[in-house]
Amino acid sequence: MPKQFARWRGKPLVRHSAEALLRAGAQPLVVVIPKGTEEIAGEALAGIDGITLVPGGESRQQSVCNGLEALAKGNPDRVLIHDAARPDLPLAVIDRLLGALDQHDGAIPVLALVDSIAHAGVGEVMVAPADRAQLRRVQTPQAFRYAAILQAHRAWQGEPDAGDDAQVLMASGGSVALVAGDERLAKVTFAEDFRTFSPANRIGQGFDVHRLAMGEDLWLCGIKLAHESGLVGHSDADVAIHALVDALLGAIAAGDIGSHFPPCDPQWKGTPSHRFLTHAAELVAAAGYAIGNVDLTLICEAPRIGPYRDAMRQSLADILHLELEQVSVKATTSERLGFTGRGEGIAAQAVVCLQSLEMR
Repeated sequence: MPKQFARWRGKPLVRHSAEALLRAGAQPLVVVIPKGTEEIAGEALAGIDGITLVPGGESRQQSVCNGLEALAKGNPDRVLIHDAARPDLPLAVIDRLLGALDQHDGAIPVLALVDSIAHAGVGEVMVAPADRAQLRRVQTPQAFRYAAILQAHRAWQGEPDAGDDAQVLMASGGSVALVAGDERLAKVTFAEDFRTFSPANRIGQGFDVHRLAMGEDLWLCGIKLAHESGLVGHSDADVAIHALVDALLGAIAAGDIGSHFPPCDPQWKGTPSHRFLTHAAELVAAAGYAIGNVDLTLICEAPRIGPYRDAMRQSLADILHLELEQVSVKATTSERLGFTGRGEGIAAQAVVCLQSLEMR
């Protein structure tokens, strides 16, 4: 599937750009699509008024030219040309671009380079340094006076696949202003970029209940408590860790503890719950996230959690490889109401915040 039609944050990439441009007042809006993708493009943009689909050419430059020609009948004053693979489009950048057209034929958003730059020779050998002070990273959308960019594309005699439209305009003698870009305009190029563009934060919540019975061990947060009764379950019945596992899995939309460790499976009989928590944390890391903080609440009449609170926090921090201040353990009662109030069981509720590894 062409990446422009792949889904990102619940929508195809191209739809994000189209909706942002329409919010900025771009009318009409031409979307240039690869030949043979009319059906999938129509589905990606379904329900959006004011869009015209135009088949592309054999190169990027020809595709842009086709899009500009489709606007010729309306003879617009200004035009924005945007790469659909840049789905996060801040309206402030559009304002800066359009403002620059008062003095120039074109305007492009750029960012300064922060890394050292080198010219590479054959065999990936550095042949010379480059002065990064004179170089900029170029983004889209790029803004132009319509008549100037249309004439420039019609007259283009350069490489078939021009790097961008600013090059086309400069080749015909037009002036191009540089305005401040935005890191949010990053381009989706590779499949792994879809993970990079995942939400910076994700929240998960979990809840679990286990019954208390005489003759059972009482495990909470990975430590064994001295108590007259313990929790009953297929594993060690650590209700606190079970709630936390569900919170982590929920934050990455990876099901629940039962789907990963079915209670009907004999291999998990009596298993220490810290193994479940370690597995959930590994899935979180594989999804591109790190645990920001954990907030756990135990609901019971007994035992008293206060004397064990710090040990519980340290146990969870050790299992999850977190700092102690990232882990909160609290306790409350249900005012002697319900099964917890009658001392028949213990309930636990957990909330976690995950942070994208790319944003840390």
